[in-house]
Amino acid sequence: MERLQTTSPRISPLIDHHVHTRLCGHATGEMEDYVCSALSRGLKEIVFLEHMEAGVNYSERTWLTEDDFDEYFRTGRQLQKKYSDRIAVKLGVEVGYSPTHGEELLKRLAARSWDKIGLSYHFHKVADDSCDINLVSRKAFNTEAIKRFGPKKLLTLYYDTLIQAVKTIPATHLCHLDAGLRFQQALPFTNSHRLQISKILRLISDKGMALEINTSGFAIRDEQFPSDKILKEAIRLDIPLVCSSDAHRPEDVGRYFEKLPGLIKKLSEER
Repeated sequence: MERLQTTSPRISPLIDHHVHTRLCGHATGEMEDYVCSALSRGLKEIVFLEHMEAGVNYSERTWLTEDDFDEYFRTGRQLQKKYSDRIAVKLGVEVGYSPTHGEELLKRLAARSWDKIGLSYHFHKVADDSCDINLVSRKAFNTEAIKRFGPKKLLTLYYDTLIQAVKTIPATHLCHLDAGLRFQQALPFTNSHRLQISKILRLISDKGMALEINTSGFAIRDEQFPSDKILKEAIRLDIPLVCSSDAHRPEDVGRYFEKLPGLIKKLSEER
């Protein structure tokens, strides 16, 4: 595996701010496997960002229970000691916001000490007695549910909910900003949605939050999340940028990070 050597004044490709493990139920590999992969890539820091959700009605669990988080912290502390002279191991959380369970999420966040708090929105509740829609899933029953609901309407709700989430959750960075409905063909992205994104960027700028550049986008759509256009606006607002692989396999840690310093330099010169 190629070791990263590139640097940038705006972004560090030697830190991966978004890594999952088998604990979330839809990734593979133990925590130590990801640490070893990070070392092989020459990273100086790895941030585990496991899923926290509340009030979700879904066909499978794709997030950690509190017992899972207990295991997560036990193992994470051991790895921090074991690798302390080689790499910084940070223990964070990716909070999937819920408009109906915001207080519960705040209480659960306050009960533990997190190194980083990433913020996202994954599940949309259609009705109390029906399965929630996973907005970032490629599975057919989710993409079909999005079509029935109306992609344009749902995308508007996605960004409105992110606006509420940024105002509510004390997060350190915002995850995959434009990844909502990412597997929907011919997504109806409108000027109204762009205005919503601009509002989100101003909010995270005012709160001092960072914006992640999620390199899973290179594998999904041949462009990072968020898009070049959104990144240019973030750079104009001087929002801090962080590298995130959104790894769900150990070999995904630090993927495509070598692209980012040059990309940010290019976009900075174009703004």
